[in-house]
Amino acid sequence: MEILGIDVGGSGIKGAPVDINTGRLTMDRHRIPTPLPAKPNSVSKVVSEISQHFDWTGPIGVGFPAALRNGLVLTAANIHKKWIGVNAAELFSENTGCPVCVVNDADAAGLAEVTFGRGKGKRGVIVVVTIGTGLGTSVFVNGNLLPNTELGHIELNGIDAEWQASAAARKREKLSWKKWAKHFNEYLCTLENLLYPDLIILGGGTSKKFDKFKDYLTITAEVIPAELLNEAGIIGAAIAGRRSEDN
Repeated sequence: MEILGIDVGGSGIKGAPVDINTGRLTMDRHRIPTPLPAKPNSVSKVVSEISQHFDWTGPIGVGFPAALRNGLVLTAANIHKKWIGVNAAELFSENTGCPVCVVNDADAAGLAEVTFGRGKGKRGVIVVVTIGTGLGTSVFVNGNLLPNTELGHIELNGIDAEWQASAAARKREKLSWKKWAKHFNEYLCTLENLLYPDLIILGGGTSKKFDKFKDYLTITAEVIPAELLNEAGIIGAAIAGRRSEDN
């Protein structure tokens, strides 16, 4: 079975059909720059354009940068404030003519990694941390997702953790890997003291540089880089779409 997975990001919106039995993209992904400002109608138009690119008529899963409840947007930390209160699932469905399931983007990346990546077959508590402009998180217990955790916004030294420990923070402050790793390690230690995970999987572009900072991490939980990287959001969105179809 194929489901179209779409990942709504800050700079680009990308999608591709996904074989949800294998987790593989069945066609090359299609990317369109995220419109600015990224208001509901303009973003929905791009989602529709991606659907049309693939002549899609089946179910669609969309990874979206917000906390959601039954398709309703609850937060707008990194998107336009006009999204709050909008039912994104209904809006995307109206514009594409297809059934649409919308899931938090970090949860989508986590679903992909736990289903087909480094977390496949793992039991216990798994935390997936996506290191990028912010810090996205998803939490799983024996493969079951706890949605909308938003743990990148926990307080660290009196401010949002992602302001100190994200990839954007490292670049903004021009930190060496060692100095940045001190902040990131403190963040991981805080997560460990809250959740006591069995495994932490690091995603996002920074995870490809894992060898540059892994020796500075002191937490007791196992920490490993993600496997699916840039395709995780698309694959995870498709998985969410499948789960919606099954319910």
